[in-house]
Amino acid sequence: MRRLLMFVAVIGPVLAQVPGSVSPSPAARSEFHPDMPRPAAANSAPVRKDVSPEMRGDILMARKMYREAVDAYTEAPTSAVTMNKVGIAYHQMLELETARKYYERALKLDSKYPEAINNLGTIYYAKKSFRRAVNQYKKALKLSPESASIYSNLGTAYFARKNYDDAMKAYEKALSLDPEVFEHRNSAGVLLQERSVEERAKFHYYQARLYAKNGMSDRALVCLRKALEEGLKEEHDKIKDTPEFAKLKELPEFTEILALQQRAL
Repeated sequence: MRRLLMFVAVIGPVLAQVPGSVSPSPAARSEFHPDMPRPAAANSAPVRKDVSPEMRGDILMARKMYREAVDAYTEAPTSAVTMNKVGIAYHQMLELETARKYYERALKLDSKYPEAINNLGTIYYAKKSFRRAVNQYKKALKLSPESASIYSNLGTAYFARKNYDDAMKAYEKALSLDPEVFEHRNSAGVLLQERSVEERAKFHYYQARLYAKNGMSDRALVCLRKALEEGLKEEHDKIKDTPEFAKLKELPEFTEILALQQRAL
């Protein structure tokens, strides 16, 4: 059984064991979210010599020593898992074409490996081939239908294509599978960095609606405030009458946030 943990690190949508931009900034790279086993040891102590090459690679990845991690993984027996991990290491170094080749090698070894399928989708996302990214995520979800991370990636790709209704559906499914999916993974990292202020504002508005619909009022209010601070262009009355905000209207914080919008106008 494959274990999926978060490397709290996404360059776009979440990478199942890492997404990106063709030439993302250092800030974007720090948002990379690969879902892969993360070892407990992640300090600067020397890596023990009695651990397996794959575990040594995992430890080096946690330390962001990606080139050294590649060397370690290539000493391990060749498998879909290790090839996928080599791909992630190159992805973290922003060598996207090399990363793609290793994801494809992983899939030659195991064509039904959803993590590698997802990760290949993040390469397409990074290159702004959003339609192909959507197709990869859907393919991965057929094999791993309970993955909140992949649903979140699918939502991010739909959002990039301005297909907001389908994005909301995918994000809602992700949230139903894991209520913390957006908190511990920040799935929108790269998308937000790659879009205009208007798009960031729109994303946070949709996220506020999603949280409100699921009874997460505190998070909904935070996202709504962010949306307005980032220049959301929705009219005051339209925001106030948004169906998902029906219960929020009973809260004084909601009134305060809308009052800030009116003063800004």
